[in-house]
Amino acid sequence: MNPRKKPHFIRQLGNEYAKLGDKWRFPRGKQSKLRTGEKGKIKKPNIGYGAPKALRYLHPSGFKEVLVHNMNEMQNLDTQKQAVRISHTVGKKLRAQILKKAEEIKVKVLNA
Repeated sequence: MNPRKKPHFIRQLGNEYAKLGDKWRFPRGKQSKLRTGEKGKIKKPNIGYGAPKALRYLHPSGFKEVLVHNMNEMQNLDTQKQAVRISHTVGKKLRAQILKKAEEIKVKVLNA
């Protein structure tokens, strides 16, 4: 269900100088070969690499993530399309209760 793999976009000269890092920055130089899209240069991100609309914002497992802070937010979940991610602010005791409830209603928990 995953879209095809995208290339890892690195900034201009990012492969030559470690201090530039992996973060993408758009090439702005007047004579930049990367900016003009010359063949044989690094890949630039563009609209063609976008995922299909049906697959956007989905967890790699294929479920839509729902962030849960308490037991009330577990109601009205579609078990076929949605999965639960328990908030990091939830303590041990409540987390155990949420996991038990998720097991009862057969909802997938992404960070059990």
